[in-house]
Amino acid sequence: MAAAWFNRICDAGKAKAISAGTQPGERVHPEVIRVMQEVGFDLNAVRPQLLTADLASRATLLVTMGCGEACPFVPGLRKVDWDLPDPKDQPIEAVRRLRDEIRQRVSQLASERNWL
Repeated sequence: MAAAWFNRICDAGKAKAISAGTQPGERVHPEVIRVMQEVGFDLNAVRPQLLTADLASRATLLVTMGCGEACPFVPGLRKVDWDLPDPKDQPIEAVRRLRDEIRQRVSQLASERNWL
């Protein structure tokens, strides 16, 4: 959800988000697909990918969501952790609240970094 919001909100000439996880599933959770469709995103074709040290090393900022020690360490890379719950198997209202909180955090980050 964060990468989708980020790439919609931010100026593509200034920043781009890539979504990856330390234990990616085979597909985006159905409840995430549903709540994102409600706000105009189609994530049906999105396939989760593994967050590797190589992928992280190409970033200027790593935003994590509770991966702790499983996240790769890249010297000099700024890391921000958003301690957010996993939407998997959550009630749809909880996933909606999470979607909206992620949108708010992405908007704030984009504004702070002048990526709008």
